[in-house]
Amino acid sequence: MVGMTSIPVIETDRLRLRPHHASDFADMQALWGDPHTVRFIGGHVQDAQTVWFRLLRYAGMWALIGYGFWAIEDKATGAYLGDGGLLNAHRGIALLEGVPEIGWALRPDAGGKGLATELALAVTQWADTVLEAPLTRCIIEPGNGASIRVAEKAGYAEIDRVESGGATVIVLERSAP
Repeated sequence: MVGMTSIPVIETDRLRLRPHHASDFADMQALWGDPHTVRFIGGHVQDAQTVWFRLLRYAGMWALIGYGFWAIEDKATGAYLGDGGLLNAHRGIALLEGVPEIGWALRPDAGGKGLATELALAVTQWADTVLEAPLTRCIIEPGNGASIRVAEKAGYAEIDRVESGGATVIVLERSAP
């Protein structure tokens, strides 16, 4: 895939998905340093350097593979709510190779309001229309019922369970209409 020279901005009813900026670093540190955020995403809080490299990775994905993660912003207030989008993480999971993987992480106080579903629907619509991806997949730990419900609302269904990083994860798939 050819890289994109600019990262698109997507707006939904309540969210603005925008490129990350260096000024997001402190908000990202708070998000990824929160045990609640990472409890189903590896289980370990991330230090400043790891978060900085995450921020750089987000920008680099767009340039190298033509898709990536957006900063999720509250459209009404401009507040940073989290990160979400598509990635290619080379996780060593055969079912993810060559397929865009959707993912998201929201601040704990943004949970339970349907924002992750709103994000997932916007990202899948973008993948269908702009990226023209025939399918996308995601992985979710079995105990993460909230993310499983978000994925199902966005059209994802379980296709397998595999080991990743010492834990079992559910692989879910969604085909473009």
